[in-house]
Amino acid sequence: MRFLTDGLRFPEGPVMLKDGGVAVVELASGAITAVDQSGAKRQIAMTGGSPNGLAWGPDGMLYVCNNGGLNWIEKDGLLRAHGQADDYSGGRIERVDPDSGEVSRLYDRCGDHPLSGPNDIVFPPVGSPSDGGFWFTDIGKHRARDRNHGGVYWATIDGSTIIEVAFPVPGGANGIGLSPDGSTLYVAETDTARIWAWDVEGPGQLRKEPWPSPHGGRLLATLPGFTRLDSLAITAAGNIVVAALYSSTITTVSPAGEIVDVVPVPDAMPTNICFGGDDMSTAYITLSTTGRLLQMPWREPGEPLPYG
Repeated sequence: MRFLTDGLRFPEGPVMLKDGGVAVVELASGAITAVDQSGAKRQIAMTGGSPNGLAWGPDGMLYVCNNGGLNWIEKDGLLRAHGQADDYSGGRIERVDPDSGEVSRLYDRCGDHPLSGPNDIVFPPVGSPSDGGFWFTDIGKHRARDRNHGGVYWATIDGSTIIEVAFPVPGGANGIGLSPDGSTLYVAETDTARIWAWDVEGPGQLRKEPWPSPHGGRLLATLPGFTRLDSLAITAAGNIVVAALYSSTITTVSPAGEIVDVVPVPDAMPTNICFGGDDMSTAYITLSTTGRLLQMPWREPGEPLPYG
C-alpha cells in the first residue's frame, strides 16, 4: 500500500486523469481536486454543497453528483458526516469543465420531486442498451428525527430528460455500476449492506422484479457483520468491488452474489475505488475519515470506463 496523498477533506469519487493523476471530490470543502503521482494537489473546481460522485462524460466534461451539503464532526483527527447541512443547498447533478473550473447545473429535480442527495454516477459502455445518458443514485437525506428516501435515476447530458427508474431504496442508494457489457445495473444500499441488480432493457428502462421487492431490483448479496456499503467499481471479469464502511474493507462480489475477496484497509470509512495504470490493475481507494488517497496493486484488472 502507498498513501498517495493526505490532507483531503473527506475524499470520494476517484476518477483517473489523462496525465495519470487522480481526481477526487472533497465533500467537506465542496471541491474537486486533482492529485498527481507525486502526491501534489491542485484544485479543479469549487462546486459548493458536497460533491459526492464523479464521472467523465462523452464531451470531456466531468459530471458530478452533489448531495447539497452535510454537517461534519471532526474529532481525534477523524472527519465524518452528521446529517443534512444547516445550510443545505439542495441536491443536484452538475457539469464541470475540467480546464476552466466552470460549474453548471443540469438537474435538481425529477418532475415535481426535488433531488435529495445525489451520490454516485456511471456512464454506460458505448453501444450498450442504455447508451445515450447516465445512471445515478440518490441516497436521500436524514435529519435528527426523520429522513426522506432516494432512488435510482437515468438522465441525458443535455439537461432535457431525467427518469426515476427505481424508488424507493429505503436504506439509501449509494454506489452504482454496470456490467462490462452494460446489460446489468448494480446498486449498493448503504444501511442494509445489500447489493441489488437489475437487467437493463434500454435508456432509462429496467426489468423489474415483482413485489415484495421494494423497487424492482433482485437481491444479489448482503454483506455479513456490522457494516454499511458505500460506492463500487466493476472489474473486467464483471465482479463488483464495493467499499464497506465500519468493517474497513474493500469486498469483491461475483455476478452470482458470492463474496470472492475481502481486502482490509486502514480507515473506518473507505468510500470508493477506481482502477488505473497501464494494465488497469492499480486501485485508488478513498479513505475518507483520515483524508487519504490509497494506491495499491489489485488482484484483477478493472473494467475501463467508457470516457475515462
